Amino acid sequence: MCCWLAIFAMFGPRALAILLWLFRPVYFNSVFDTFIWPFLGIIFAPWTTVAYIFTASGGLNGFDWVLIGLGVAADVATYSGSIYGNRDKIPGVK
Repeated sequence: MCCWLAIFAMFGPRALAILLWLFRPVYFNSVFDTFIWPFLGIIFAPWTTVAYIFTASGGLNGFDWVLIGLGVAADVATYSGSIYGNRDKIPGVK
C-alpha cells in the first residue's frame, strides 16, 4: 500500500497537469502565457503547479493563496519524505 501512495505522490499531480494541458488547452493557456513556467512547474513543483492551475484562472484572491501554500507544503513533504526514507542508503548518515 505504501508503494501506491508514493507513486501517487510523485506522479499523480504531474499526470493531472499534463492531462489538463492536453485536454483543456484553452483553460491551461489562460493561466500561463508561456511554455517554460508550466513545464518547470510540472517537473520541480507539481503540487504547487496544480494548485495554481485551479486557482489562477479567475485571479488570485484570499483563500487561493492558502491553496497554493498547501501545494507548496505538499511539494516540500513529497521531497523531504523521499529523502528521509532513503537516509540509510546515504554513506556516512546514521
